[in-house]
Amino acid sequence: MTTRNKILKTCTKGHKYYKSSDCPTCPRCEQERKPENGFLALLSAPARRALENNEIVSLQKLSTYSETEILKFHGMGPASLPKLRAALKEEGFSFRE
Repeated sequence: MTTRNKILKTCTKGHKYYKSSDCPTCPRCEQERKPENGFLALLSAPARRALENNEIVSLQKLSTYSETEILKFHGMGPASLPKLRAALKEEGFSFRE
């Protein structure tokens, strides 16, 4: 792994990692807190954090939002929508119109 243009950082748990951006997220901590199951486990870390930061941790709560509203969250991209749609449908929910 090249460390050119990357800064060595240390998280609050003492993990050392390199980042080229100001993003404070430790990759090791993020991997440790990734859920093993449920709809949040299907998402990338930025998309999962986007929902968590907006207190959306259940499909019932997710169903109260429209796709357009979800896409406005920082970290949420269009690639996550098919996964979210499928998870909602499986439990009998859908995005708000």
